[in-house]
Amino acid sequence: MKTIYLDYNATSPVRPQVSERIRPFVDEWFGNPSSLHTHGRKARAAVEAVRTSLLGMLGNTKGQLIFTSGGTEADNIALRGVAQAMRSKGDHLVVSAVEHHAVLHAAQALEEEGFRVTVVPADSEGVVNLQVFQEAITPKTCLISVMHANNEVGTIQPVEEIARMAHGHGVLFHTDAVQSFGKLPLDVLRIGADMVSISGHKLGGLKGSGALYLREGIRVKPLLRGGPHERNLRAGTEGVVGIVAMGVAAEMCLAERDSGSLDRIRRLRDHLEKGLRERLPDVELNGHPERRLPSTVNLSFVGCDGETLLMALDLVGICVSTGSACSSGSTEPSHVLGAMHLSPERIRGSIRFSLGWGTTEEEIEECLELIPPVIQRVRRVKRVGA
Repeated sequence: MKTIYLDYNATSPVRPQVSERIRPFVDEWFGNPSSLHTHGRKARAAVEAVRTSLLGMLGNTKGQLIFTSGGTEADNIALRGVAQAMRSKGDHLVVSAVEHHAVLHAAQALEEEGFRVTVVPADSEGVVNLQVFQEAITPKTCLISVMHANNEVGTIQPVEEIARMAHGHGVLFHTDAVQSFGKLPLDVLRIGADMVSISGHKLGGLKGSGALYLREGIRVKPLLRGGPHERNLRAGTEGVVGIVAMGVAAEMCLAERDSGSLDRIRRLRDHLEKGLRERLPDVELNGHPERRLPSTVNLSFVGCDGETLLMALDLVGICVSTGSACSSGSTEPSHVLGAMHLSPERIRGSIRFSLGWGTTEEEIEECLELIPPVIQRVRRVKRVGA
């Protein structure tokens, strides 16, 4: 059975061009980039070329870029590394309630170490409250962290305004751009971001690759101890294959964005959303209707259980998600939808559809044929069992 993959926010298929470009670093130039022989120098040159390229894409070639194992590690370095380095100046952090668990749990761990954390709420569309952010800042605040775009509902946050607010009080600003990098314009100097987290496998690269951008002058206390890798900021031999893959995938994402390919994805997303809402009653959009990622639509099918619906859709070959892939297997409802104050029934019936570079018009048309009868069947079964 052919499958239709609509879970790009969880991970993207590896692009064919990425597979082709990384092959020499698997078969031939496999050296440790810290080694001084030919194999090591080839690997080091590849790593540094990607570092320079990504800094250019982010808009500040004078900044630093730490290669990590993914977005989660990048978020942890940003919060834990910077908070611990600045503890003598301030022990207070501000984050939003709709952050990825990599940020929320890192902040929670800092609380256990004696730091103070303020969690700012969001409205019913997932947009954070700027006034509460302003009121949350104290003379002891050292860091504010707000994601660029939400992974579950796609809502884009007013990060420029938050960065200006932070800098007006002498506070550093970090944004988790794992879902937005390559899909939205992201100029760190224009935004005013002191730190930015990105991830390779969301772009069409390999899992286990990511990076943290640091504005020049930012101090970080390393989380890992070992060798002098990554300018003594992140010990451990660099994952050359994943880094090269991330660089290639990022180049392709930006080329697609500049060519208008993301407009095609947005049109497909809108067609899917409109088609489902026309064919089915009691379908609610979760997230901001306009200020959201072009690839993401989160819908609540009232009268359905999301987990049951996910499995029913999988049986007809449609791969979707009930929220963050990092929460799969958890019986807890989405913390993002909960922070948006949605009703329990609406949260239970939520499904995230996320499109990407490989999504076709034919696949969306097939989804519009297959999904409505599945929804109707799940609703009937739920009513009978109630």
